[in-house]
Amino acid sequence: MVEFGDILKAVGEFGRFQKWLVLLICIPNFLTPFHIFGQQFIVMDVLHYCKTNWLHGLNLTQEQELNLTIPKKPDGSLEECRMYTPVQEDLESILKYGLNATEKCQSGWVYPETSKPTLLTEFNLVCDQKDLHDISQSIFMAGLLVGALVFGPLSDRIGSRWSILLQLLLMGCFGVGSGFAPTFAVYIILRFVVGAAFAGISISMAALTSEWVGAAYRPLAQVTTHCSNALGQMALAGLAYSIHDWRKYQVAGSAPVFVLFFYIWVLPNSARWLVTKGKIEEAKQLLRKAASINKRTVPEELLNQMAPEEKVKSGSVLDLFKMPHLRRTTLIMIWVWFADSLVYYGVSLHVGDFGLDIYMTQLIFGAVEIPARFSCVFLLQWLGRKKCQAAWLLLGGIVCLFIPVVPKDFPVIVTILAVIGKSSLAASFSTSYVFSSEVFPTVVRQTGLGLCSMAARVAGILSPLVGLLDKIHPAIPMSLLGATALIGGVLCFFLPETRDKDLQDDTNVKSTSSVRSNKVVNGWTEQKEDGQITESTKSTYF
Repeated sequence: MVEFGDILKAVGEFGRFQKWLVLLICIPNFLTPFHIFGQQFIVMDVLHYCKTNWLHGLNLTQEQELNLTIPKKPDGSLEECRMYTPVQEDLESILKYGLNATEKCQSGWVYPETSKPTLLTEFNLVCDQKDLHDISQSIFMAGLLVGALVFGPLSDRIGSRWSILLQLLLMGCFGVGSGFAPTFAVYIILRFVVGAAFAGISISMAALTSEWVGAAYRPLAQVTTHCSNALGQMALAGLAYSIHDWRKYQVAGSAPVFVLFFYIWVLPNSARWLVTKGKIEEAKQLLRKAASINKRTVPEELLNQMAPEEKVKSGSVLDLFKMPHLRRTTLIMIWVWFADSLVYYGVSLHVGDFGLDIYMTQLIFGAVEIPARFSCVFLLQWLGRKKCQAAWLLLGGIVCLFIPVVPKDFPVIVTILAVIGKSSLAASFSTSYVFSSEVFPTVVRQTGLGLCSMAARVAGILSPLVGLLDKIHPAIPMSLLGATALIGGVLCFFLPETRDKDLQDDTNVKSTSSVRSNKVVNGWTEQKEDGQITESTKSTYF
């Protein structure tokens, strides 16, 4: 009998095959920010006021007509959502007595400074409909939730490869289709499907990467794919700046997915997953191919030992809660992902609220994520998964609590704090993917990642709505985000450390003979060494 980790060492834990796989996964990750954060740039607030036509034909200049039909604010600017109630009096009477009664806009709005249509101007997402922007973003995040529920278990059954191909097709078709939406409702529905596809891709790519790369190289592989997402955020600033027509933007941001059709031939499946499904010959063929690309040779006698002792059944969500250690880990990781998502998106989706140019802020947001995420490669091996996860969440939480204290008259300071908070949560997200891919057994790994992703998507749904709480008090949104992150950071200290450990394949934990004594309690091995009792896991043997 031989462990899959031993075979992977013979194949090469991070050779040319794994590097090509990481590169293939980086490309979709580069494209996803166009969908997640792009709406912030096509729904930017612009100058607007009520459209009025009841004084047309009276030989008035535009300025005179606006003065007679649109009320003014105390600062002298035009009211955006109110107009004077039309009257039947002649112009002389109106000029003499003026108008006092006002009402909501009845015939739409005028956008004097907008030359090209945006999502806001075409569907009038202003005044009473202003909150539809945040609500539509929440519906997009709801798509991510549905995608996590559907595609996580589906990937466990059909494999990561076919799942990724399906989700890329959905993202491309519905992403381009949203650029031709005739109504805002249709746009929301199409974006919902794009969100579901994105969630599935995130889960499948994380699992596929973890199952092909050796334990020591998992952080590097995962973080590299996440850095491509940061590069996509930087490219987003340039794309949004150059294309102001929202329909052209949707097509330009979605169509590149179709270039990835060649993935049908080059994207591999997971050999580890094939073994758990009993497809031994297919797994052997794939391992030989990987070894060949890595310029290595796997001994046939080693491959011939790769036979499961018993048929490994697909896990379910219930398996994550049967054993105390796995239940505790699952619940904590759910909160960690919830905190990651709520704070990360809560800051990112309000990029225009910090006082500086929105395009420059977005560019900085993407740029700072690269060193923040890459630092995880070294810190995860140096400090371990648990300490890194806790530190990033605690830093992000503290920064978020500081933001409301800084006066709005100092936008540079506010932006710097927001950048630190977002970069720390980006690093926390990268750590979560690595950590979660290691703490869940293979048979329920994608189901576990799907459950964590579902928690993250619930947070994603809530994150745009958190910003609406500033109507109650401006400090509430950031204070809520900061507290959520701090709680997550404290809970991380109750998680097991997985640094340099092989992946566990089954939910049943087996004891080892390398310790003096051990006993199994509720499926979890307690080992006694030098008078100390420690908990440990053991990979399933093949």
